[in-house]
Amino acid sequence: MVQPFATPAGVRRIVEAAVAAPSVHNTQPWLFHHLRDSMTVYADLRRQLHVTDPLGRCLGLSCGAALFNMRLAIRMTGYEARVLPLPAPRGAPDLLAVVRAVQGEPPSPNEQRLHAVIPHRRTNRFPFDGRPLPHETVDDLIVAARHEGATLVMLDDRAARTVLDMVAAADRALSRDEAYRCELSPWARDAPDVEGVPRHAFGPRPDGTALPLRDFGLGASREVASFERNPQIAALFTGGDSPRDWLVAGQALQRVLLTATAHGVSASLFSQPLDLPGNGRRGEPTGTLGHLQMLLRLGYGPPVPAVPRRPLHEVFNTRQ
Repeated sequence: MVQPFATPAGVRRIVEAAVAAPSVHNTQPWLFHHLRDSMTVYADLRRQLHVTDPLGRCLGLSCGAALFNMRLAIRMTGYEARVLPLPAPRGAPDLLAVVRAVQGEPPSPNEQRLHAVIPHRRTNRFPFDGRPLPHETVDDLIVAARHEGATLVMLDDRAARTVLDMVAAADRALSRDEAYRCELSPWARDAPDVEGVPRHAFGPRPDGTALPLRDFGLGASREVASFERNPQIAALFTGGDSPRDWLVAGQALQRVLLTATAHGVSASLFSQPLDLPGNGRRGEPTGTLGHLQMLLRLGYGPPVPAVPRRPLHEVFNTRQ
């Protein structure tokens, strides 16, 4: 097979897969540069959310998700991705990874399946129908996280309600923070654009179920709908909480989300407790599981449209 970085078309396919990844508020905080036989992944630090993400954790998760898509696209060529994470943390703090391709085995059926659903993965903030996930699907999601060095735990109903209460309290605190509202505002857009979360992706406002979906500053102006009574919540953990761990978490999160998509399962994300100003992170692990990196709501929801993407010329070969 042709080396994936050998032709402009091959490089373009890899970058197109990468930029289809989810990112915090659809900020798409990544840049890519092709250097003959490798690709470098940079953080676009101009897009970091300094109020809610002062350390760059969400930015790292976002870029990690793009990195996983890039690895999958390379696998489709019969090559393996060799990733050197954070090669120059002091000299180039925005340089997140160098990716090279080496000859490998043909892609597995599961890799092909995950790659095929990259364009179909969505963040779904609409009501789910309440059907429980089959045990086989849950097992696949847990294995997906483990494959990337992370831990995914499905919460029972009591733990899920406790966590959702924490999310709701954090969401209320954030909504009262003027700096947070000002930072969020440019990324919550009424009109279609190439970035941010457009109105069609906000979803309705939950009624008395108290599901704490982020309101993007719209408050009572959104229509109201009934959501599932017992949301199915999963928590994603990593052993550490360093920039390298955030890249790991992002890759694990994206493998989980693509696995869910392949099973016909919808997902939305909660990060409000981790977004509170003054949350210094880098503290003690959350019990024996490590450090909490993301909360996921999983279930069966309606089809939702895609959110916009920055044009490739803004994110590709932007470095000299």
